[in-house]
Amino acid sequence: MPQVMEFKLPDLGEGLTEAEIVRWLVAVGDVVAIDQPVVEVETAKAMVEVPCPYGGVVTARFGEEGTELPVGAPLITVAVGASSLPAEAPAAQAAEAEGAGNVPRPLIGYGEDHSRPARRRRVRPVTAAVSAPAVAAPVAPVAPAVPVAAPAPSGPVPVISPLVRKLAKDGGVDLRALTGSGPDGLILRADVEAALAALRAPEPAPAVAAAAAPTAAAQGERIPLKGLRGLVADKLSRSRREIPDATCWVDADATELMAARAAMNAVDGPKISVLALLARICTAALARYPELNSTVDLEANEIVRLPAVHLGFAAQTERGLMVPVVRDAQHRSPESLSAEFARLTELARTGKLTPADLTGGTFTLNNYGVFGVDGSTPIINHPEAAMLGVGRIVPKPWVHEGELAVRKVVQLSLTFDHRVCDGGTAGGFLRYVADCVESPAVLLRSL
Repeated sequence: MPQVMEFKLPDLGEGLTEAEIVRWLVAVGDVVAIDQPVVEVETAKAMVEVPCPYGGVVTARFGEEGTELPVGAPLITVAVGASSLPAEAPAAQAAEAEGAGNVPRPLIGYGEDHSRPARRRRVRPVTAAVSAPAVAAPVAPVAPAVPVAAPAPSGPVPVISPLVRKLAKDGGVDLRALTGSGPDGLILRADVEAALAALRAPEPAPAVAAAAAPTAAAQGERIPLKGLRGLVADKLSRSRREIPDATCWVDADATELMAARAAMNAVDGPKISVLALLARICTAALARYPELNSTVDLEANEIVRLPAVHLGFAAQTERGLMVPVVRDAQHRSPESLSAEFARLTELARTGKLTPADLTGGTFTLNNYGVFGVDGSTPIINHPEAAMLGVGRIVPKPWVHEGELAVRKVVQLSLTFDHRVCDGGTAGGFLRYVADCVESPAVLLRSL
């Protein structure tokens, strides 16, 4: 007899606790092989295809597309065993299902090695129905609405499904005030939907109206603070809570830098972006001022200076602000930096960045000049110690060699963690960056 194995949403790493189902890659009755991707989910950081560690026949799926599931919630159940496979299934696939499929294996794509792509296999439908115990909770008829304002009973709330809890939370329903229609008083989705219908009734009972009054009083569109937006909010809030930051800024004449870039791009070879030149200047500045390439260990009460520069850069996408990370930027040439910026930006645009592409940064370069603004006070990307902001490069009146001239001017701003250094160090870093922008020969002398 086949053994029915339940596959739960795995821990996707980096502190992620939930994911949204974007697209199912298999249906009930499909044959799956070990490590075959079965669902595509979107976390707060990236789109991920989740492979199943079992081989066999899919007997149930949990959650519709667009549903958000917590880590540990059931995704699918698989009937494992050769007898559960159709006769025409390939021999190799049957061997996987009957042999190693009975033992859970580490999921490919999670852990330290993110370079190995998940395998895709052709899904073959099952010609005969598979007999397996029902795993999903039964859907009961809609129960009569229970007044939300009823006294809350004591004891644990009889709810199992995280989806039911989320539905109640989003709708403002107090689960403790509901009487479940499921076995042993289990609160089902139908119970919550009935309570929501009572809240939305045109002429609600006085008790329901009283409970709904606070919600009705709040005007305007409500947008859930979750996913990428929620992650950014948490990270920035934590930065402001924990980091005593300060900002200094300076205007710099970028005319010579732009001329140098034009000369470099006039010859055959890969083109170099302004961001790449600024990144190269940053890595040289961090070599002189390593205090700014560090983090603070609060538990040990220590400043940790980091040996490598993993340079994050802000990228605006349709999903929101992302900060991909260029590894070991201190060893890269302007050409290499340009290529890596272009590669990561394209992955961000298409939603294909992995969690590994978005974590581990030690210093961030934020080019907000692309939005047509001159200056800003960046919020440090926790747990880093500093961020350099770059405004737009525009023609402005400037005193050059003792005379008033029109030059290409840029504002540079540095926000830094005052725990890792004082203003003298931060000012020295920013002044060196400005000197390199104004005279690229300064950078050549430091190499």
